[in-house]
Amino acid sequence: MPIDIETFESSPEDRLQHNGETNADRVMQFLAANPDQAFTQSEIRDATGVKAGSISVVLSRLEDRGLVRHKGNYWALGEADDVAAYANMVESTRTANDRFGEEDMDEWLEHAVDDEDTE
Repeated sequence: MPIDIETFESSPEDRLQHNGETNADRVMQFLAANPDQAFTQSEIRDATGVKAGSISVVLSRLEDRGLVRHKGNYWALGEADDVAAYANMVESTRTANDRFGEEDMDEWLEHAVDDEDTE
């Protein structure tokens, strides 16, 4: 399905891969499919297709959000409550985007109130 040139120009590369699926989405899907196992970065990278230069950053960000756990050289799915909350948020966002269209950050910024304006 084609996308308009504005979306092409303004979207980060990982957002334009696999129908908008992000690297984080791919990692979470892989780990969720294997909740009783822990994997090395290279095993996750190979299973998900996330580039070698990105996998460390993706895993670190997911860990900061409590979505994955890390011990030694191994990574595993995070605690059930945190992962469930993330899954609900992702599904809600996708549903809203399907119904109302994706948000345009430039449009939001255009209408945002500057802190200096409120003083």
